[in-house]
Amino acid sequence: MGQAAIGAQAEALTAGGTRFVVFNAITAAAPVEQIEQGMAFLNAEGCDAVVAFGGGSAMDATKTIALAVANHKHPRELVGYFMGWRAPLPLYAVPTTAGTGSEITVAAVISDPEHHRKLVIADTRLVPRMAALDPSLMVGLPTDVTATTGTDALTHAIEAYVGHRGTDFTDRMALSAVGMIYEALPLMHVNGQDFAAREKMALAANYASQDFTRANVGYVHAIAHQLGGLYHTSHGLANAIMLAQVLRFLSPAIGPKLAALALRAKVGKKTDTEAVLAQKFLESIDAMNIRLGIPTALETLRENDVAALARTACHEADTNYPVPLYLSQAECEAVIRKVLPRQMTSKLMARKSPAPKKPAAVVF
Repeated sequence: MGQAAIGAQAEALTAGGTRFVVFNAITAAAPVEQIEQGMAFLNAEGCDAVVAFGGGSAMDATKTIALAVANHKHPRELVGYFMGWRAPLPLYAVPTTAGTGSEITVAAVISDPEHHRKLVIADTRLVPRMAALDPSLMVGLPTDVTATTGTDALTHAIEAYVGHRGTDFTDRMALSAVGMIYEALPLMHVNGQDFAAREKMALAANYASQDFTRANVGYVHAIAHQLGGLYHTSHGLANAIMLAQVLRFLSPAIGPKLAALALRAKVGKKTDTEAVLAQKFLESIDAMNIRLGIPTALETLRENDVAALARTACHEADTNYPVPLYLSQAECEAVIRKVLPRQMTSKLMARKSPAPKKPAAVVF
């Protein structure tokens, strides 16, 4: 975020009589090393509360720092559910992207580059005490960040909706978020200065977060976490690439919900059959990705890594998420292979195809 935006926030704190210091070393994916630096900085300055200002990585890093300092634990010791005895320092959040929704979630996702892993820390006390949604802070986002963070919010809403832990409340939040995202995301991708679209998208991301922080996510996130950990792929991009592929595999078990999503996204008609609506929704995700410039393949993905990626993704999803259908190791591998780079896929198919037979010799 630009210095002007940071300056405005600093002025507001000063006007309110609050003394503060700024730690702005967090980069994409919030690496553990930067979390450690933030903890040392906070302790050295004697801070008694924290304000997360920025995108998902900044907010997740801040939440982790606040929890780790309060519990005198290294971030790795907090991985999992409720691993800290003490509540974090008082947390406040000001998101500058419309995607992760970390300003109201129970989770913080950071990265461990040394072990090529994403680390998920979950605790209901990680929900900030207060969050401020200000679309004016999001107006200057680059188009690629707008696209990937927006698709992250879409993934949150969809995965929570199709899972088995939904309630009337989370279903309403999910359907509302999907409808708003389908309206706003294409508009603000074309015109980043469209304030009305930015405002709608900020609210949609918040709805999606209220949804998934209660109903959780699924295989899209489980696979995306592994891609982010190994290849440092941005979370939103990984979700965007995997979303339609995972939903296609799950579609036999979630047909009615895909149909409902199609109607809310206005990509089908009430007179369409359930099967037609489900197919239209899957196709609409592909169309949205093309419109947003999302690639169909992950260029860094390698065939040799697929088995390990699938193994850890299945473990994460099967032990944490209320997925509508369990994927076997082989099935998860097949889903991941769908996004191999084109040249890699061609080589793999050539290796699996039998060599053409030579014509038999003809003797006269």
